Amino acid sequence: MRGRRYGPAAKRPVEEALRLEGVRKVYGSEDNRVTALDGVWLSLSSGTFTAVMGPSGSGKSTLLHCAAGLDRPSSGRVFVDGVELPVGDVSPSTKKGRAGGGETALTKFRRRRIGFVFQRFNLLPTLTVTQNVTLPLKLSGRRADKARAREILARVGLGDRLDHLPSELSGGQQQRVAIARALVTEPAVVFADEPTGALDSRSAREVLALLQESVRVYGRTVVMVTHDPVAASYADTVLFLADGRLVGNLPSPTAESVAERMTHLADEVERQRATEGV
Repeated sequence: MRGRRYGPAAKRPVEEALRLEGVRKVYGSEDNRVTALDGVWLSLSSGTFTAVMGPSGSGKSTLLHCAAGLDRPSSGRVFVDGVELPVGDVSPSTKKGRAGGGETALTKFRRRRIGFVFQRFNLLPTLTVTQNVTLPLKLSGRRADKARAREILARVGLGDRLDHLPSELSGGQQQRVAIARALVTEPAVVFADEPTGALDSRSAREVLALLQESVRVYGRTVVMVTHDPVAASYADTVLFLADGRLVGNLPSPTAESVAERMTHLADEVERQRATEGV
């Protein structure tokens, strides 16, 4: 049975940044199979900020990793910026709307179209702030435009930290470097996996405001996994995941409305299963 579709826009978006079609992810052998994602359908417009929430083990990080090309779905299709995420060891030739397959094609695809912000920053300790930010450009074979890196770092409030090492920065500053690194390639989608999980509340607010600004001012598309209702309230829409399935959404969220929805998430799962005859 085709799963329910979710997305922040009621109408079909004019420009679609991310689409998942029946994405499933199964781990383990037949005797010990775990279905992390169970047929997810999703459509997100460009220039939106979406948070994904759910209980522990609901498949949030798996959803993010499959959408970002860090993990391969067992079945289903993922489109970023209108182009299908490369899968499998197939011919590198391409056709309209589909990228070539194989690990090399997948790596190139991610470097051109996807940015990622991790909970633990993942900065290289021996590189300066500027070098960390320009690294994705070098890896993708593009010119390391230091002027552009300085411009982005100034936007995130680190214009006076260009030559510092990560160890010389606070946690919040390191996460801002990570966001600048994610933005420097002008990706179609920025994925953020618990980006405030290692930060104090003040630094978390600054990072969330920066992600919000990257959407509202610079037109980026952000998809963020979080367990925190306050963090989710910075998004335009919250999607709720349970047992590997999208079970609801909440537009214009507040911390209170998100927390309330999470409290009754189990009831929503039961109602959806009853509706679908599960």
